[in-house]
Amino acid sequence: MTSISFKMASLTINTSRIKLFKIPFHSSSTHIKSPFYSNSLSTKSPKYHLGTLTLPLNSVSESSVSSPTESINDKNIDDNNSDDDDDDPTAEVSYLDPDTDPESLTEWELDFCSRPILDIRGKKIWELVVCDSSLSLQYTKYFPNNVINSITLKDAIVSICDELDVPLPEKIRFFRSQMQTIITKACKELGIKPIPSKRCLSLLLWLEERYETVYKKHPGFQKGSKPLLALDNPFPMDLPDSLYGEKWAFVQLPFSEVKKEISTLEKSFAFGASLDLDLLGIEIDDSTLIPGLAVATSRARPLAAWMNGLEVCSVEADLGRANLVLSVGIATRYVYASYKKSSVTTSEAEAWEAAKKGSGGLHFLAIQDSLDSDDCVGFWLLLDMPPSPV
Repeated sequence: MTSISFKMASLTINTSRIKLFKIPFHSSSTHIKSPFYSNSLSTKSPKYHLGTLTLPLNSVSESSVSSPTESINDKNIDDNNSDDDDDDPTAEVSYLDPDTDPESLTEWELDFCSRPILDIRGKKIWELVVCDSSLSLQYTKYFPNNVINSITLKDAIVSICDELDVPLPEKIRFFRSQMQTIITKACKELGIKPIPSKRCLSLLLWLEERYETVYKKHPGFQKGSKPLLALDNPFPMDLPDSLYGEKWAFVQLPFSEVKKEISTLEKSFAFGASLDLDLLGIEIDDSTLIPGLAVATSRARPLAAWMNGLEVCSVEADLGRANLVLSVGIATRYVYASYKKSSVTTSEAEAWEAAKKGSGGLHFLAIQDSLDSDDCVGFWLLLDMPPSPV
């Protein structure tokens, strides 16, 4: 079995992009000594070596928040808040970056859920949290638990547009399956496309930060309270015929090549999806190798087109069952590929998972015409995210 030696990378959110954010994502640095090997279906046998990430913590900017709530109120105030207001865990956020074109905010990320906080009635407070992927728009609002419905949410979305003078978004992503009915109904009544997806990176990081700096400091915080709407992690299903490839291989790319693929994706409107690496505060040497999964098929373009509509979240190796699991949308998991279990294939899968941890969860999925091709028909940059604490 291949010997693996590694430590987890240190990913920190770019705090200059977030109000009052200071989030350590992982700790320490990584160095993986073992090589990877291609899957038995592939004719290639590349040797891989993962470098070390250098990820600085950025400076923290001041916050723009609303006035404190008293038994939950919705009165907002402007950016001229005192330091006391900035630190008030009962305050609500209503912020739009003045340098941002409101017309460019066409896609929002939204969470509408209870928090581990009790109101004066002893009932859990609910909260609406909304942002865009760049965190140029940030909005929060508390609600009592007896007004949670699609009408309340629809009115709140309209209120955000009125308060911040922004148009209704074209799309809203959300990651809780239990809220799908309410969110979908509110969105459709406003002509907004609802997208169930765990690719709500900015929102998930913000919730992580708010748990530590807001919810825990709230006078009604309930220590040890479990999330009311826990996230699903269902057993993987069989892969639909339309998503099958013909060959696959564990691969790696220098970070410089990953950036080129992202640039090509953005310029050519190709199939795939990127991540805001600046928001994550990631600085990686161009020679550092990022692990990924390459899928080859003669029907690469149709396959990439199908994958493009699935909100691809992550790929993971299930060592016990000797297969790869593809996570898409909110709670859909597929057995993406299988391999014959042996000491060699197990060590390969272990090395690949170790490489992901070494890069802070950063990995990619590439779809190609063949495994020898230099071009990708589809490219998805992915990140393993811990579940939301709320």
